[in-house]
Amino acid sequence: MVRKVFAATLALSALSAVGCKHDVAPSGPDVWAIVNGEQIHRAEAEKYYKSRLNPQAPTPSQEEALSLTLNVLDEIINNDILIQRARKLGLEATDGEVEDKFTEFKSPYTEDEFQRQLKDRGVTPDDLKDDIRRQLSVQKLLNREVVAKISITDQDISAFYNQNRAQFNVAETQYRVAQILVTPHKDPQLHNRKNDDATTDVEARRKSAALLQQLANGADFTQLAMDYSEDPATASSGGDLGYVPESSLNQSDPALKRAVVGLKVGEVSPIMPLKDGYHILKLMAKEAPGQRELSSSQVQQSIRDTLRNRKEQLLRAAYMAEARDGAKVTNYLALQVIESNGKLPQIPKFGSSALAPPAASTPAPSQP
Repeated sequence: MVRKVFAATLALSALSAVGCKHDVAPSGPDVWAIVNGEQIHRAEAEKYYKSRLNPQAPTPSQEEALSLTLNVLDEIINNDILIQRARKLGLEATDGEVEDKFTEFKSPYTEDEFQRQLKDRGVTPDDLKDDIRRQLSVQKLLNREVVAKISITDQDISAFYNQNRAQFNVAETQYRVAQILVTPHKDPQLHNRKNDDATTDVEARRKSAALLQQLANGADFTQLAMDYSEDPATASSGGDLGYVPESSLNQSDPALKRAVVGLKVGEVSPIMPLKDGYHILKLMAKEAPGQRELSSSQVQQSIRDTLRNRKEQLLRAAYMAEARDGAKVTNYLALQVIESNGKLPQIPKFGSSALAPPAASTPAPSQP
């Protein structure tokens, strides 16, 4: 969990330290890298390495573990470079900002649930606050240095529409669906906000019935899905399955299609027992077939978001490359691996080399 960076920054692990200036020697055997005079220690990298693994999968080979550790260390290096820039520009997160975000992370949980989440991840409240401070600082830096410089004009939107007009011709009816799934078995990959997972069919039926009752009483579907849904792929996004074409529904369970087609926008389905568990569906939106015109505010916003995301990814990559080029970095772990022909140092076998499923896409942190 410690020292996570935003998605655009994480993707830059291919930027190696080869082209950077090197310090003469580390100040101790546990110093794995130095960034502008600041040390990155083995324990820190190993802790982050452990957080990236799926403990249920097979143990990695030494080569796999070393490769993943090198990637993790490179991500930490990139993050440290950005943190140092944020500090230099007076953009480091304040104590008040950290406490506000810490409280926000705790809010969905009881105190016992929150402490269990921390224990399961092997971190302390201070670890979490340190992680929050770093992420907020990087976010403030990139907002000022990257995001604030992005401008999308009406001409840009019009040009994109004219070049991609076919993309806005909806060939068939599409349904935007969200779901809450409750399964009769425990899933080690599941990480809903309440860490709630039914283990038997009886528990699953009772849980789904209780959730449906909460929805009938006015509970928010998205929040309930984030708290209790047992679908690892959608729980973190409030159960959102996106737009599903009618042709795809034809290939699904007939009962599922009948339920979706029969819903009005905003309505919630009864509990649907299917092969993988008990489903509760909500129809979020419905799109009729036909050409979407540029005059549509929805089309314009969709294009604006697309163009903004493209420019932001490009500028983030360029900013990170420039920052890395200007930093004085030595990756001692990489040097050790090269000098030992990939045999040293020994990496602890925490679990597997399979990365755990991502949380948000957004660059939201995967803390409790």
